Amino acid sequence: MAVSAKQRTRATGYGISQRRAGAIVQAVCYFFLILGGITMVVPFIWMIATSFKPASEIYMGNFFPQAATWDNYREVVLKTLFPRWYLNSFVCATLSTLSVVFFDSLVGYTLAKYDFPGKNVIFVLILSTLMVPTEMLVIPWYVMSVNFHWADTYWGIIFPGVITASGIFLMRQFMSGVPNDLMDAGRIDGVSEFGLYWRVALQLTKPALAALFIFNFLGNWNAYIWPLIVSSAREMLTLPVGLGYFSGEASTDWHLIMTANTLSVVPLLTVFVIFQRQIIQGIALTGLKG
Repeated sequence: MAVSAKQRTRATGYGISQRRAGAIVQAVCYFFLILGGITMVVPFIWMIATSFKPASEIYMGNFFPQAATWDNYREVVLKTLFPRWYLNSFVCATLSTLSVVFFDSLVGYTLAKYDFPGKNVIFVLILSTLMVPTEMLVIPWYVMSVNFHWADTYWGIIFPGVITASGIFLMRQFMSGVPNDLMDAGRIDGVSEFGLYWRVALQLTKPALAALFIFNFLGNWNAYIWPLIVSSAREMLTLPVGLGYFSGEASTDWHLIMTANTLSVVPLLTVFVIFQRQIIQGIALTGLKG
């Protein structure tokens, strides 16, 4: 049946109006995304700008410093324990994260690729620990730390987070997607069982490893409650706890707090820049794993 000119015109007009509506919706979405981005970035820029302000300018209300100075950075680095707290946070966050990446991926690989009695029961028990609030575990952790003389040590800060149930769940889901035929081919070639995990499975789950690494590093770097409880010596404090010493009963050194916070985000930004492609891919693929 031939289509009349009127019908063709109507169809063309409908298509144009539909494209215009789609363009309007897209523009509105971009507007709100840009607005949300500005809302998140402005406080960060203000923190950096404030770190260059002298103490006399903190309460003046100006966004950028009128007389920028590096004195705040010199005071924080040279006259406080900030470098030691920085080192403590870096050591604890790095060691804890490396431990989580290794043990969580190893346990996830074992639960995904091996059949043994009670495997599902063990997996359910591991997941059940996610329902236990951290606040309920603080007292047992502290008693253990005191009895084993782990207080005011790196191991005392690290040991509660050497392995995580959420990481095991994530890695098990990804390891389940590794083809069993590939594992069998490796066995035929003489690859050991640990070699299959190290040389095959880990290579195919790099996005998940990157996601696990960055999430745990961020969490350990910003940890506050447990380091506050287990560490009493000022030399063993981590950054989130140590920054509290810039706030006294009579006054608060906001210029030093902003300077210390600016320095403290450098490792976080570095980790994100290095792993941003893998972390985005890992987050996207995590939603697809059943």
